[in-house]
Amino acid sequence: MAEQNNVDPKLKAALDLGPVLLFFAGYLLFRDGSYTIGGTAYSGFVLVTAAFVPILALSTFLLWRLTGTLSKMQVVTLVLVVVFGGLTVWLNDERFFKMKPTLIYLIFGGLLGIGLLRGQSWLRLVLEGMIPLDHEGWMKLTRRLTAFFLGLALLNEIVWRTMSTDAWVTFKTFGLTAAVFLFFMSQGRLFRDHGTSDD
Repeated sequence: MAEQNNVDPKLKAALDLGPVLLFFAGYLLFRDGSYTIGGTAYSGFVLVTAAFVPILALSTFLLWRLTGTLSKMQVVTLVLVVVFGGLTVWLNDERFFKMKPTLIYLIFGGLLGIGLLRGQSWLRLVLEGMIPLDHEGWMKLTRRLTAFFLGLALLNEIVWRTMSTDAWVTFKTFGLTAAVFLFFMSQGRLFRDHGTSDD
């Protein structure tokens, strides 16, 4: 099994982002159709969701084989995709899959919030090897990320309940990814003021 540091970053990025981009492309390709399987008619959204679940499972398995480890977020995300994707296909109801990001962000925001109530940064337990911060820095970052996750959960609920499926798929594929990227980019001052490494 390969060490994480030896994994090609492009390959790792492809495995991380590939399933989401394939979901988006598949949705654009099949969104206008109705597909009858076993006597039941399925929308393009449900059909693509059925394909997305095993693709994400395979991608996660390959990441584990390549890096030798998976983050708690990756594991929880896979479990929720399997559960909510399965419910979407089984009940032929796309609302379950649209609720999945809400639950993911509520779980992680809630867990971080519980840690804060105990005076601890549970985020530090997960990311300490990747982000060198002092105690105050970890607490500040955890508070901000908790609020950010809860905000994303609320935003996902607003988008899928009030906008079209096309808008939600675009929001999930690009909006949520961009939001996470911009959040960490905006923490540059915190990393500078509370960093514990000269690197």
